Amino acid sequence: MKALVYAGPNKVEVRDVPEPQAREGAVKVKMLYCGLCGSDIGIYSGKHPRAKAPLILGHEFVGIVETAPGGSKFAVGDHVTAYPLISCGECYPCKNGTPHVCQTLHLLGIDTDGAMADHCWVDEDVLVKVPEGISDKLAALAEPLAVVVRTLHQANFKTLDRCVVMGAGPIGILTAILLKHSGAAQIIISDIDEGRLALCKEFGFDAVNVRDTNLIDHVNKATDNVGVDIVFECSGVESAALEVTKLTRVGGTICMTGVHKAPHAVDLMDLNFKEQTMVGSRVYTMREFADSVPLLANMAEDLEKVISQVIPLSESDKIFDMVADPSLRTVKILVDCQA
Repeated sequence: MKALVYAGPNKVEVRDVPEPQAREGAVKVKMLYCGLCGSDIGIYSGKHPRAKAPLILGHEFVGIVETAPGGSKFAVGDHVTAYPLISCGECYPCKNGTPHVCQTLHLLGIDTDGAMADHCWVDEDVLVKVPEGISDKLAALAEPLAVVVRTLHQANFKTLDRCVVMGAGPIGILTAILLKHSGAAQIIISDIDEGRLALCKEFGFDAVNVRDTNLIDHVNKATDNVGVDIVFECSGVESAALEVTKLTRVGGTICMTGVHKAPHAVDLMDLNFKEQTMVGSRVYTMREFADSVPLLANMAEDLEKVISQVIPLSESDKIFDMVADPSLRTVKILVDCQA
């Protein structure tokens, strides 16, 4: 079968690879679409600490059940996606109800071969059926949407909260879309990419290019110098870390959604004097993932606009060149695994 294989730093190849073998408790899934994640970009660059070549990429997928064991709750022809986290079951978080932050958390497509392939055998207990009426392309967004569901839960978001989203990458845009559909009173989103900010304006967000506009001044003006209820930091950049407390009101919440790969300065005196709450958000629970699948239907019109390109698996070795080309204005790229 064909698969997109990470072959080493800055090198991927579409290869003919052996089809994976059947195993007990697993279902054979014919892959339809698989999304490209920021973590895949990190793998491609050679900077991911766990991913080792050769590795089939991909963990944001939708497929069709092709073979299911007797007594399975899934039938041949069911459209499915899967919770891709792999927990050890033995560490403190795993034994105390939070296996999604396992101390040795692994992930499909990072620690084991992933889903950018013709087929994959997937453990039945992590599969989630996709309801009828949700398109296959839309279903490939279930995993990143689950990340966003988690971050709203972690931030304790409430209807009519005023929010800033820092960073208009796929997770930032999805965060803002979910805020819109959850009743946020005000959504300010920042970035430096004019193409992504133009898309954000289509959604009705207050989109700010921080190359041209001081975000702190903009937020102060928009909130009568109060600040917003919640800041979702989705950019992972150093300058954002120093700004988060300035954007947040007294008693407000800062949710660190983007991963900062190095220590960055934060104004901790603001955190004290303004009695702010800062909380981290990493991935998602199994329940949040499962709940995100039917949620796709409620936001379909907006979510479909996030899918900027679809590339056939046979040409997917070009996918990272597409990401690096600013003229293509990529947001979320899907791989058509049957093309």
